[in-house]
Amino acid sequence: MVDLIMKDILGTPAILVGLFAFIGLIVQRKNSGDVVSGTLKTVMGFVILGAGAAVLVQSLDKFSSMFNEAFTVDGVIPNNEAIVALAQENFGTETAMIMLFGMIVNIILARFTPFKYIFLTGHHTMFMACLVAVILTTGGMSGVSMVIIGSIILGSLMVLSPAMLQPFTRKVTGSDDFAIGHFGSIGYFVSAMVGKAVGKGSKSTEEIKVPKSLGFLRDTSVSVSLTMVILFFVVAGFAGPGFVEAELSGGQNFLVFAFMQGLTFAAGVYIILAGVRMLLGEIVPAFKGIADKIVPNAKPALDCPAIFPFASNAVIIGFLCSFIAGLVSMLFLPLLGLSVIVPGLVPHFFTGATAGVFGNATGGRRGAVIGSMANGVMISFLPALLLPVLGSLGFNGTTFGDADFGVVGIVLGNLIRLIESNILVVFVIFGLLAILFLIGWKTKANENRNNNEAA
Repeated sequence: MVDLIMKDILGTPAILVGLFAFIGLIVQRKNSGDVVSGTLKTVMGFVILGAGAAVLVQSLDKFSSMFNEAFTVDGVIPNNEAIVALAQENFGTETAMIMLFGMIVNIILARFTPFKYIFLTGHHTMFMACLVAVILTTGGMSGVSMVIIGSIILGSLMVLSPAMLQPFTRKVTGSDDFAIGHFGSIGYFVSAMVGKAVGKGSKSTEEIKVPKSLGFLRDTSVSVSLTMVILFFVVAGFAGPGFVEAELSGGQNFLVFAFMQGLTFAAGVYIILAGVRMLLGEIVPAFKGIADKIVPNAKPALDCPAIFPFASNAVIIGFLCSFIAGLVSMLFLPLLGLSVIVPGLVPHFFTGATAGVFGNATGGRRGAVIGSMANGVMISFLPALLLPVLGSLGFNGTTFGDADFGVVGIVLGNLIRLIESNILVVFVIFGLLAILFLIGWKTKANENRNNNEAA
């Protein structure tokens, strides 16, 4: 039953989001037709988003293979799904329990604190639950106390992460309808702050002037297609026709293969954007029921692609700049005695693109470029610093990719190592969380006061 609930129901993001939409519509006493339609469209929007991501990841995997062959790169490749799959054999039960009770803590905190965010990115909830389980177990904690501490840490992160980003999310979207619930938030926050620092007077990426003869580039699908086709051509050329045609394309000409993979990537982005539009069109109105009845004024915290439609040029700029920063970081990691982190196309696309959107919101084009590069450096160095903390799990050629996993894992792991007594660890963790909540409370109060004065 636990496996059914945790892995098949709550562990399936589309079903999790659909359940919240269903509850919201029921609480609003919508008629049966609206409930069925709203729930299915919400699930379908998430399925479409996932289908787009799968198409995109398939294309990126081909790119990674060509890139590794072309430049003979050997190192650790961050991949959340891979590291969690490896951890499930030894930490599966702990992960499931922390995930379940962490979600309950999230709802309780949203109900009784000013942080009214319900974290709906189910797969990231599971990834963070797994990281916390690994760190606490490796640090010597076990049983009920480990599950309680892990759940409180996870539930707190599920409200603090969207809350930290929300002022910038409002700037991106122009509304307060939803938040971003994604554990790359520290990277996005840094990108927004960097954009604020360097981007004074810089125009938005969405205002890039294009000559009339190149007016077709205004179409996001066309510009993404051309960008990725050129990238695939370059990397396929370095990898060589022999490798591409023997290992990847099944005999298809390497240039034709590269061309089709560039278009496949663009198709994946297009599908993601279509899924996001459908998802937002249904989840935001449905969530009103939960906001009104269960958690007053609650906001859904959604996966990072939810903000892609608000700055489509920044998405591509952010991805490319984050990836370039990852390549440069590869040169410096061995000099500092750290493992080489091979830039993973998937984390650099999703977190780099999101960092680009946030950087653009606060600092225009300069903010998008420099902010996303800051994110690229973070998701290169943080996974390298996290590896020693993961114990035996850190020797499997992969690790957690996004910024929050690195920060949480490094802080929590070193905290447990420094303090031998589990009781002291518990008190220190509660103390740190209390400080974070107090800071957030004060920030929220100042924000509300400023809004009231403006009104």
